[in-house]
Amino acid sequence: MNKLSLSKEKIKVVLLEGVHPLAEESFRKDGYNNIHYLKDSPEPAALKELLADAHILGIRSRTLINEDILNACDKLMAIGTFCIGTNQIDLDRACNHGIPVFNAPFSNTRSVAELVLAEIIFLMRGIPQKNAAAHRGQWIKSANSSFEIRGKKLGIVGFGHIGSQLSVIAESLGMKVFFYDIENKLPMGNARNTASLNELLAKVDVLSLHVPSTTETKNMIGKVQMDLMKPGSLLINAARGDVVVIEDLIAQLDSGHIKGAALDVFPEEPSSNADPFISKLIEYDQVIITPHIGGSTQEAQVNIANEVTHKLLKYSNNGSTSSAVNFPQVSIPELQDGQSRIMHIHKNKPGVLEKINHIFSSLGMNIAALHLQTSGEIGYVIMDVNGEDIDDLKVQLKGVDGTVRVRILHGR
Repeated sequence: MNKLSLSKEKIKVVLLEGVHPLAEESFRKDGYNNIHYLKDSPEPAALKELLADAHILGIRSRTLINEDILNACDKLMAIGTFCIGTNQIDLDRACNHGIPVFNAPFSNTRSVAELVLAEIIFLMRGIPQKNAAAHRGQWIKSANSSFEIRGKKLGIVGFGHIGSQLSVIAESLGMKVFFYDIENKLPMGNARNTASLNELLAKVDVLSLHVPSTTETKNMIGKVQMDLMKPGSLLINAARGDVVVIEDLIAQLDSGHIKGAALDVFPEEPSSNADPFISKLIEYDQVIITPHIGGSTQEAQVNIANEVTHKLLKYSNNGSTSSAVNFPQVSIPELQDGQSRIMHIHKNKPGVLEKINHIFSSLGMNIAALHLQTSGEIGYVIMDVNGEDIDDLKVQLKGVDGTVRVRILHGR
């Protein structure tokens, strides 16, 4: 077990928004005992106070981490988002503060794909309307506008982990799958790539969106795109709330051009379960509305807790930043007994590494292993040294112009 420059008992871990209890359990098993676990996300003022002396932060999707919050967290060294998305964090600012951010991009893939498939079946059968009518005492027993999904054409926009998983299970039930992605993606099974989004829109019976939130995807599906879709087609958005223009979707539902829709994400969502959900879509029986729960299964939450906690522990215990979303990625071996590991995060500008080497040389210290990676404005260098007194070294490294943070681990 490595000894940190700050002992594990003193490292403050804050876990918010009721992340799966397995995360806290894993930290405690690894020797971290100063853990603050909250079911909700505090208001900004209380959040600043809570994080003022925190070292590791775990959140889900509702806690906003911006420059104002980061400025109040001098000791914060890593953030884990126990979800796929990271747009609740100012990633560039976090990087400039020397804080890597880790997420779980693959852990809820199956859960989202299963929900989308269920929604496709329900929409094809007209279940949302029949269910709503039955709750009002109406009995609509009819096969009109009710179809099997077998043989129907599914269009997937974004053929990443979720899109490709959906492709496989939809095809296994007899759907014909087509997809569009801005990157060249290898088709799964018999899925077929299309040359353009417009080509895909005109071809399919069901359109399912699985893209990230970017400037390119904002309002990606509006009136122009929906007009290109087949009359009576279905639209599913389990991606991000700003991908679909809600007003245009409502107009298409009113006209009947879009027969039904399912949305798990919205441009504006309640900040907590206690707040009301406000949307004109609640008036439409043919729309399935779910409260951003695509990945909210027990299996997915366990997978996410395992993945994100493992990444946070590797960084805290070992310095590894492999798979960080905003930071130079360095995968390094375990620190050997009798060695010390110095991790220097600095502004990526000329001369920093030369100054670091000069300090080692002036102290007569030998570097046993060196790892260096840069990304944008930040550089991350890791140096292992054998059995040296490094107290003076740390002081000098902190004095290097451009230094953001210095961390030290000691082998047994």
